[in-house]
Amino acid sequence: MTTLGTATAAPGEFSTGRLPVGEARDGSEVALPVAVLNGARDGKTLYLQAVSDGDELNGVGVLQRLIPRLDPADLAGQILVVGIVNLHAFHVAEHRNPIDDTKMNRAYPGDPNGTSSERIAAATFEAAQRADVVLDLHQGSTSRMINETRVRCGPRHRLHDDCLELARVFDAGYVLDQKGPDGQLARAAPDEGIPTIDPELGGAVGWDEESISIGVQGVENVLVHYGFLDGETSHGEQTRASGFEQYGAPAGGLVSFRKDLADEVSRGDPLFDVTDPFGAVKSTVTADSDGIFWRTRRLPQVATGEYVCSVGTDVDTV
Repeated sequence: MTTLGTATAAPGEFSTGRLPVGEARDGSEVALPVAVLNGARDGKTLYLQAVSDGDELNGVGVLQRLIPRLDPADLAGQILVVGIVNLHAFHVAEHRNPIDDTKMNRAYPGDPNGTSSERIAAATFEAAQRADVVLDLHQGSTSRMINETRVRCGPRHRLHDDCLELARVFDAGYVLDQKGPDGQLARAAPDEGIPTIDPELGGAVGWDEESISIGVQGVENVLVHYGFLDGETSHGEQTRASGFEQYGAPAGGLVSFRKDLADEVSRGDPLFDVTDPFGAVKSTVTADSDGIFWRTRRLPQVATGEYVCSVGTDVDTV
């Protein structure tokens, strides 16, 4: 029997339920939607979660399409799923948990007696620690971004190669291989010996079908490669960046990009112009380094110093 919160499944069964994480302001229980797929055969455990950030919905789009396609009778091992991690933020379509103004993916491994976000992190981290492999499904918030996977444990970590292999198997085409901030699940779980990545499935307002399809295929690749499902899978050569440069606006106005997502960038190439409302160029920003045009803001209007775009640097293939 496999249990996660109130979801309980015998071998060969599927179950949904709720994982309690505290109480709301009216005293009602707050509980995250969870699912368990318990395979008919023994095997490994995969932990899947989505919506750690409340406006990053492509991950739950992946679960919505993937889970109905999985038959526990065909499965070896078990899959533990938390469908919506940052439930408070999801309800109000915001990035951060509005109860404590915290970015959830900075709260791991959490604290069962701490803030709202720390309690959610502790409950989901406890589930993640039961796994052999962890996928934390993200997107680039509402920015425009390429589809990528992120290896966040750092190149000197004992599990770095295992996490990089997991990223290659997921096969989103691009890998950001850079040590992440403290408090990320993809930092905390490798410290417990569990290979973990956070696929960043593009960026969208709402969700994006192309990125969701890449995510569904990525999870299926993982399920086959790690023996949860029978079959064969192969992954192609992927572009890896181990640096990440961000560019802000030197003047206020409207942004016009000179590069498209995934374009190769050479040092000195124009990245974007800032114009006035009548099209006159006020400033042109050029690349400091060679790399890949990785991410941009979605809306054109900017104030001085406001974020505009990012370039992945120190690029090779894996």
